[in-house]
Amino acid sequence: MSAGGWIAMVVFWVALIALIVWAVVRVFPSAGKDEAGPRAETPQEILDRRFAAGELNVETYRSMQETLAAGQLGRRLP
Repeated sequence: MSAGGWIAMVVFWVALIALIVWAVVRVFPSAGKDEAGPRAETPQEILDRRFAAGELNVETYRSMQETLAAGQLGRRLP
């Protein structure tokens, strides 16, 4: 086989392997990526969930809501 034949064969195999790698990445797009995982709940969502589950009474829920609202506004409670 001549030198041109060897070069053509190497180019063919490199192109074929690159095509296979590209196809695998396109078929499985999440392979190799870090998953962020589930989103963390906000303090308000945690408070709402606990109130809905009956873990908090109305007074405690409202007091905690006011505390969270004050914290978001940067105010200090007495």
